[in-house]
This record gives sequence, C-alpha cells and structure tokens, in this order.
Amino acid sequence: MEWIPVAIVTLLAMGFNYTNGFHDAANAIATSVSTRALTPRAALAMAAVANLFGAFFGAKVAETVGQGIIDAPDGRLGLVLCGAALIGAIAWNMLTWWRGLPSSSSHALIGGLGGAALAAGAAVKWEGVLELVIIPMVLSPVVGVVVGFLVMRLILRIFREAHPGRTKRGFRMAQTASAAAMAFGHGMQDAAKTAGVVVLALTVSGHQGSDDHSIPLWVLVMSAVVISLGTYAGGWRIMRTLGRGIIHLDPPQGFAAEVTAASILYVATMLRAPISTTHAITSAIMGVGATRSLKAVRWGVAKNIVGAWVLTFPGAGLSAALVMWVAMPLLGV
Repeated sequence: MEWIPVAIVTLLAMGFNYTNGFHDAANAIATSVSTRALTPRAALAMAAVANLFGAFFGAKVAETVGQGIIDAPDGRLGLVLCGAALIGAIAWNMLTWWRGLPSSSSHALIGGLGGAALAAGAAVKWEGVLELVIIPMVLSPVVGVVVGFLVMRLILRIFREAHPGRTKRGFRMAQTASAAAMAFGHGMQDAAKTAGVVVLALTVSGHQGSDDHSIPLWVLVMSAVVISLGTYAGGWRIMRTLGRGIIHLDPPQGFAAEVTAASILYVATMLRAPISTTHAITSAIMGVGATRSLKAVRWGVAKNIVGAWVLTFPGAGLSAALVMWVAMPLLGV
C-alpha cells in the first residue's frame, strides 16, 4: 500500500511527460516540416527516437529540478505537493496547446513546483531558481535571436554565389540532422525534468535516500518512452504556429534555426540549467527571420508567444496552488 501514492505521482508525471511530448514536438520538427525537408510523420518518428536517446544524457538537469527548486517536505504532504505541481503543469500545457501557443512545458513544471510549495508552506530555493531558472530563461531567448541572426548571416555569406536550387536541396538534407540534434536536446532537457520530479517523490516518500541523487534506470526508461510516444502523437496546432506563424522559412533558414537552438540546449544541459526548448527554437527563428528584414517577422504572433511565456510561471503556479489548497483538507495533510 505504501507504493500507491508514489505510483499515483509517477502516473501523473508520465501524464505530464506525454503532454510535454506532443506539446513540444513542434520545437524539434516544425521548421523541417514547414520547409518540406521531412514529411510530418517521418519527422515525428525521427523526433521520437532522438527524444528517447537524449533522455539518458540529462541527469544534471534532472538533479536541478529534483533538488534545486524547492525543499519539499517528507511524507504524504511532499507527495501531494508533487502531484499538485504536475496537475498544474498539465493544465497549463493543455490550455496553451488548445490555443496553439508554444509556451514552455519546462517552466510550467517549475512554476507548478513553486506554486504548490508556496501553498503547502514549503521553502522555495529562490537563489537556485534565480541562478538556474530565471537568468537562463531571460538569457536563452536573447542568445537565440543573436546567434540565429549571426548563423544565418554566415550561411548567406558562404553560399552567396551558390546555385539557389542546389543550395536549398542541400539544406533540406542537412535539416534531417539538425532536426534530430534539436530533438535529442529536447530529450536531454524535458524527459530529464520529469524524471527529476519522480526522484523527488521517491525521496520524500523514503524510497530513496536524500543524499542519493541518482536516477533509477526504470525512471529514465519510462520517462524517455512516454515523452517519445507523446512526441509521435504530434502537436499540429503548435507546429503551424512555429513553422509558418512567425515567418515563412526556407531550408537554409530552417537549418540555421535548428542548429542555433540545439547548441543552446546542449550548453544549458552542461550547465545544469533547465531551459525551455520552446524559447530556444522560437527565438532562433526570430533571429534567422530578421536577416531577411525586420518586417518579414510577424511580430504580432511573436508578441502573443512572449505573452504566453510571461504568463507560464504564474499561470502554472496558481493552478498548482489551487490544487494544493483543495487537496490538503481533503487528504488530511
């Protein structure tokens, strides 16, 4: 019986992971699909496989989410907190998916943890949140715009005298690799974050020592498989927004955006920072599009996306807090 509450939290975590998969599938493949480098189903299958393998390389990010965001209380209250955080994050994911807005599943999860912790009277590790979440959250889109712009300018300079048709065909082929790299980075970041919450649940329930920061193999495998299944289910609403809503991309631009975003994800993972794959690819697309002209970027769509980014932390946090306030008296914690 003592495993039942942990199993419930684990199932909620996998539910969040599934929504993360179809919500953020567009991050990896929208540009490749919009430039017709890959068919939608082929792109989704590739992204699912790359997500699966990437999940096994995100242990540092999982540790940050499991140990560096909140100081969860032990026992039943800690498990309820984990469950409330996940429900809040799932609710925000579903709302933004329904609206077709590429918000951050990562920040929804972190916001959910923070909101549930505050509602439970638990400590939020504000220094860790500032250093590992807030600062990377602000910097990564700026880096994405600047690096995306510079990478695209470099491509334009290198291929300025190349045959346009052959160049586009070459970049369509190259996008298979760049999209796979992006999906691998998504697995490193997002599957690992969910694994970190499961480890947190195991810790507060006493099934794993507080000094043991390792991720059980079964947690990683389950997280990787579920996010891959969610990825294959697709996220067509968000894919349309990213692929064509911001700017109409051609293959060189798609390649530049994917390479930029993937590089940001890899560096962030090395630094233990749980950044948003959505922020990385969206800002990269904006930077790449700006090389054509500032007017080529549909800034109205970009404004709506930024609005969703700003609302993600408080929106998911409030949702999780409401769940926590309802659950505590009902469950007697």
